[in-house]
Amino acid sequence: CRAWHAVCHGRSKAGSVGMSRVLITGATGFVGLPVAQKLAASGHDLTCVIRPDTNDKLEGLSARTIICEDVFAQSPDWWSDKLAGIDTVVHLAWYAEPGKYLTSERNLDCLAGTLSMAKGAAAAKLGRFVGIGTCFEYDLTVGTLSVDTPLAPSTPYAAAKVAAFTMLTSWFATAQVEFLWARLFYLYGAREDHRRLVPYLHDQLRNARVAELTSGTAVRDYLDVDAAADMLVQDVICNRTGPTNICSGKGVTIRALAEEIADQYGRRDLLRFGARPDNLTDPPVVIGLRTEVPQ
Repeated sequence: CRAWHAVCHGRSKAGSVGMSRVLITGATGFVGLPVAQKLAASGHDLTCVIRPDTNDKLEGLSARTIICEDVFAQSPDWWSDKLAGIDTVVHLAWYAEPGKYLTSERNLDCLAGTLSMAKGAAAAKLGRFVGIGTCFEYDLTVGTLSVDTPLAPSTPYAAAKVAAFTMLTSWFATAQVEFLWARLFYLYGAREDHRRLVPYLHDQLRNARVAELTSGTAVRDYLDVDAAADMLVQDVICNRTGPTNICSGKGVTIRALAEEIADQYGRRDLLRFGARPDNLTDPPVVIGLRTEVPQ
């Protein structure tokens, strides 16, 4: 990997109310870009770790960049060097290809790479580390999920996230690094992968094609990615530590969501509920509870 510099900003000490030095992984991603943009807009000095030839995906964001082929293949010493002078890490990178990520063996690579990063962060005397989890870490049979809901991962993806949360909680406590773990619920919005539900619906209906769906009775906590980024940035810059939920706190059925989107095109007639079988292992209800940000 090689580092190169774009635009440099002012600096401040870790923990200060004003500008701080933040390193972000996954800044070109669906969630990462709006988070990076909001942090930059609020005056933070950003460094983004990105893959080769992806600088255009930052969409003009003013930030330093570190070009790295694989953030999960780097040693603790590499991370310690790159994190020198950084106040806060926001680690958004993880393998998340739709249809594959839940069971992929790459979750093991992401877990190992994250632990290597954490070791380097402690060596660099980092002040604050923010990791990204998932609502799938919880026992989803509970339905309404708070940070006190028991963890019961049922996929390699969720299990890897739980393992990262558990290990980093203990490790950073011994290293005196503040640790925040933000669990994302069901996000949608700009730049979302076309294979996911909301883009699929828009594409089908916009082009007057039938949208084949399940019965649509499942209730989910959907949140626009821009609002989720606002919540996450709020949690990053405040004194919140431990687990937090990035969610709307409201449930909507898949049917209601699909009908709302169809109404934008006046084409409810194109929705085919029941055309796809329901996944009987999916929980009927997944809604998050969010606690107030501490002052």
